[in-house]
Amino acid sequence: MKKFLLIISSLFVTSTVSADQPKDWQLGFQNAASESMKDIVNFHDNLLLPIIIAISVFVLFLMIYACIRFRASANPVPSKRTHNVAVEVLWTLIPCLILIVMAVPSFKILYKQDTIPKAEVTVKAVGYQWYWGYEYPDENIIFDSYMIEDKDLKENQPRLLAVDNELVVPVDKVVKVLITANDVLHAWALPSFGVKRDAVPGRINETWFKAEKVGTYYGQCSELCGIKHAFMPITVRVVSEEEYNEWLMDAKEKFAKEVIEEDHFKRLASK
Repeated sequence: MKKFLLIISSLFVTSTVSADQPKDWQLGFQNAASESMKDIVNFHDNLLLPIIIAISVFVLFLMIYACIRFRASANPVPSKRTHNVAVEVLWTLIPCLILIVMAVPSFKILYKQDTIPKAEVTVKAVGYQWYWGYEYPDENIIFDSYMIEDKDLKENQPRLLAVDNELVVPVDKVVKVLITANDVLHAWALPSFGVKRDAVPGRINETWFKAEKVGTYYGQCSELCGIKHAFMPITVRVVSEEEYNEWLMDAKEKFAKEVIEEDHFKRLASK
């Protein structure tokens, strides 16, 4: 009985912990882990995709019909008609109506993403050539996040996505992200959360997310920024509030030591 309960509990834990990243031959979006991403997926799957399929089928039908109906053998004397007012009005109005149908819900999603709720956690992401720097302004925590080289990868760490220092946030909390860059344009993108903002030198952009599932989520810089653009991944680890508080205590000590050691080496180098 005890063994059975352990199996059931392990299945439950597995189902509640996510680790999302790009997959081989993937055609669709990554699994949604926030309300914003759910809105995007719903908009794409239930509105955009049916409209695009319908338009593609209709255009294909018109092409096939025109090829058969107006082929040279069926029309030895070609028509000299130059225009058709009714058709021209229809092919102008119908696309306009389709665009309006698509635009209204898409604007709602954009406005919702730009309206940041009261933040419970604030982090700052700074793009460098070629790594990310993170700050927790309210906790006085600052650290850099570098991609782990292939030779140093551990089991279950994805290539080109795993980093040495992950961004850690609590689950079910509104996380406000301040995004900027130190040198050139970068972009902080996390597909599972529906987040993508440009990192612009001298400017701070804002975005937010509220992760609904505990787990590890991966993204990448999405703005061409130089020779190592493909080697500055983003890793966000979503944990429970208790784990997050424990991480804060450890991070304050760990990264404070690193800053002290770095300053020490700088002083030695300057002598």
